[in-house]
Amino acid sequence: MNAIACTVIDARSAAQTASPAITFRLVVDNLLGGRIHMLALRCQVRIDARQRQYTGDEEARLYELFGDRSQWDRTLHSVTWAQPSMVTPSFDRQIEVNLPVACTYDLEVAAAKYLHAVRTGEIPLTFLFSGTVLRAGEAGSAFFVEPIPWDLEASYQMPVAVWQTAMNQFFPGGGWLRVQRETIDRLQAFRGQHAVVSWDEAIDLLLQRADERQPV
Repeated sequence: MNAIACTVIDARSAAQTASPAITFRLVVDNLLGGRIHMLALRCQVRIDARQRQYTGDEEARLYELFGDRSQWDRTLHSVTWAQPSMVTPSFDRQIEVNLPVACTYDLEVAAAKYLHAVRTGEIPLTFLFSGTVLRAGEAGSAFFVEPIPWDLEASYQMPVAVWQTAMNQFFPGGGWLRVQRETIDRLQAFRGQHAVVSWDEAIDLLLQRADERQPV
């Protein structure tokens, strides 16, 4: 029997942070009893992309990650989101702790592409845990150390709205793209030549022109 069990019970946009983050609430159960002096948890958070349905618009936005819908039986796979870690205070039977997960809107990152693409419903997540438990020892010994079992994991259905709220705190109504300086220079020149006020308008105008050149 595993000595530790973890359950994810909630997820909220983190407040008062310097960058976007989501805080997951964990319940950690000490199944063997006795005092745990400290629990050092490492976690890999994965998006289980196969565990939900997608709208036509979502499928289009996921094309860069997974290809055409007809290929998804081969290409649709889990996406690693983050690898957070944390240390708990001492406890006996059970403790609730926060696991913060940093978020990014960098659309060169696979997890950000996925999270940007889905707009409704829930995101199926799997938390894979590892780490170390520092337990109270038997009579005559102060403590002993044991590893977290390799098969300790938890699942959670995170509402898409949680991620959207975290992003909107820093990028209300938008996101960001990383481009080369030379591209910025060319866009800036295009804006000046065409009296375009914003970057959005410049890119939209370029996309309109590209669409007009497409064969009917």
